[in-house]
Amino acid sequence: MGGFFGTALKEDCVFDLYFGTDYHSHLGTRRAGMVVYGENGFNRAIHNIESAPFRTKFDKDTHEMKGNLGIGCISDYEPQPLIVRSHHGTYAITTVGKINNADALCERIIKNGSHFMELSGGTINATELVATLINQKDNIIEGIQYAQSEIDGSMSMMLLTSKAVYCARDRLGRTPVIIGKKEEGYCASFESFAYQNLGYSTLRELGPGEIVAMTPEAVQTLAKPGSKMRICTFLWVYYGYPSSVYEGVSVEKMRYNCGARMAARDMERKTGADIVAGVPDSGTAHAVGYANASGIPFSRPFVKYTPTWPRSFMPTIQSKRNLIARMKLLPVHELIDGHSILLIDDSIVRGTQLRETTEFLYKSGAEAVHVRPACPPIMFGCKYINFSRSNSEMELIARRVISREEGDEVSRDILEDYANPDSDRYHRMLEEIRREMGFTSLAFNRLDDMIEAVGIEKDKLCTYCWDGRE
Repeated sequence: MGGFFGTALKEDCVFDLYFGTDYHSHLGTRRAGMVVYGENGFNRAIHNIESAPFRTKFDKDTHEMKGNLGIGCISDYEPQPLIVRSHHGTYAITTVGKINNADALCERIIKNGSHFMELSGGTINATELVATLINQKDNIIEGIQYAQSEIDGSMSMMLLTSKAVYCARDRLGRTPVIIGKKEEGYCASFESFAYQNLGYSTLRELGPGEIVAMTPEAVQTLAKPGSKMRICTFLWVYYGYPSSVYEGVSVEKMRYNCGARMAARDMERKTGADIVAGVPDSGTAHAVGYANASGIPFSRPFVKYTPTWPRSFMPTIQSKRNLIARMKLLPVHELIDGHSILLIDDSIVRGTQLRETTEFLYKSGAEAVHVRPACPPIMFGCKYINFSRSNSEMELIARRVISREEGDEVSRDILEDYANPDSDRYHRMLEEIRREMGFTSLAFNRLDDMIEAVGIEKDKLCTYCWDGRE
């Protein structure tokens, strides 16, 4: 995944850029970068943040950078922002999104006589590919629109020139871009909370496909928003920060709503659970909503060790990978022993960590572990946003169970039947997942309940990873 932040101020912007970008650290754990434009032109810094947080790596740079226009990013993938010299002039660019047809686009561009300079993990840097597409057109706005139209996937971006910060939300608004305002100028941000402590108030959100030019004096719309939106629902369920708001809907409040709807469905099941717990941190708010609605006390039988595990980065010690993944969670044995626990996680993707957590709870004396994921079974790998590192849909536990039941070749009709919470296939799949994972009981949140918890019309939400519908 990834996030970005941009500023255009009447004074030096480095302080705001530094902290505004840092507030996106929950969205990426590998690369980060900042670029400012000032009297001495462009000044850029890019660092690896796998072994140290953003603020530590960029503290020295903030004392050397100076300018009133800037963009910054956190990325799980390619190093960025990049500085590009083209017939548009020199500009810096940062992106958030996913390009499914990158190989085809690169091959076509190379055949036309262009070339690429940046490699990331042995492949062409996706942000450079976007810049190369932009450079195919006569002006930046046409170039941005051309790049977005050619990309299979989604692509939001910020471009920094000597005059302005250009902000463009992807064509169907799958990721947010929000404008903040204060007396000294403006900012643009993936996360709405990232600028609040810096003195900004929310001006507005960009619409799908909208492009604006942001200067210290104004924010000017250069391409009007489209009428269709498919914002990612997983923003609210998992990777959005609790204090964020997208399309007017609070992340934290949506998670309470999810928990309440799961509790309402559970009234008929009579699990006998005596405490409700959430897997920290993204399952906690869902669990609070469940506890409030059900009357079952909320408890924290394990907590995250935050001083040295503030982020979910994974050190590259493969032989200890599974152990490291759960080292940050610490048990409170007195709240586990003898209890029947209803455990809520944001989702079940592969299932590895949640299965180990369940085994740990049993070994610590839990009498029962009832699991309630806050979203439906994930049936399809995301085509639009890099929120998962899954390389194959067979890494998804739901698809592995379906493959065992139906064979390797499964039709779309059969997959849709498995995604239907009222079908026999769905219930067989749940029982197989429950048995494999060792849960006392298992009930996923339903798609209709989850959408109702968001409170936005379904045709404005992307639900592809659950129902496979474009």
